[in-house]
Amino acid sequence: MEVKPEQIWENIEKIHGMSPVVHNITNYVVMNNTANALLALGASPVMAHAGEEVSDMVGIAGALVINIGTLSRPWVKSMGLAMKAAREKGVPIVFDPVGAGATPYRSRTARELVKTATPAIIRGNASEIMAMADGMTRTRGVDSLDSSHHALNVAKQLGLDLGAVICVSGEIDYIVDSARAFQVRNGHPMMPKVTGLGCTATALCGAFAAVEKDSFMAAVCAMAVMGITGEIAGEDCPGPGSFQVRFVDALYGLTERDMARIKVEGV
Repeated sequence: MEVKPEQIWENIEKIHGMSPVVHNITNYVVMNNTANALLALGASPVMAHAGEEVSDMVGIAGALVINIGTLSRPWVKSMGLAMKAAREKGVPIVFDPVGAGATPYRSRTARELVKTATPAIIRGNASEIMAMADGMTRTRGVDSLDSSHHALNVAKQLGLDLGAVICVSGEIDYIVDSARAFQVRNGHPMMPKVTGLGCTATALCGAFAAVEKDSFMAAVCAMAVMGITGEIAGEDCPGPGSFQVRFVDALYGLTERDMARIKVEGV
């Protein structure tokens, strides 16, 4: 299997044309960032957390993004309700186990939510993915203490067990399912210096999952677009504050020609 630049651009054009609603139950830290990134790509973000409306909101969404970054009991309940509704309505779920492995409550919550409804895509850093799999890895807050390559075999087994696409973010991004494994080598060294870009990657997975039926390809497209956008934003950039603004501008201004930058290959 080969990923061609025109395949990624075709899905970007679908997002531009359809402007899919991406329903996010996400964390306080990144709401503004992820909403602006989704808008820049052409999607329509919704940030709805109230248990009284999440099931109805899922009904008008093209994808549901669940991000456990700032946990609270009411939000966890809303996440479960939304995931059940998405399962019933056939809406793809993208799940981000932010900080899994840092505390028993966080790890337990992540595993319980995934049992509620199997996500189409689970995206996290190496430590988070390994914690989802067996709870034996080390996590420092929401930062990974393991390399994405170290988590590759664990991700493959987790994907096989759950029947989900697993996306491991890092210096090299890995996307795997039960039959396929790709790596994405695009990106910029300044990206880890900006809070919430991992959560932005999860949100973009939601946008692509809303228009691309193949969840594996949706995740590959999202991570390639993240990396390419980061490379463009990082050109002559003086620091992470400017990078954050430039990233949204670069995402908004992506062209078909930019897709030639892709560094995607099978593992």
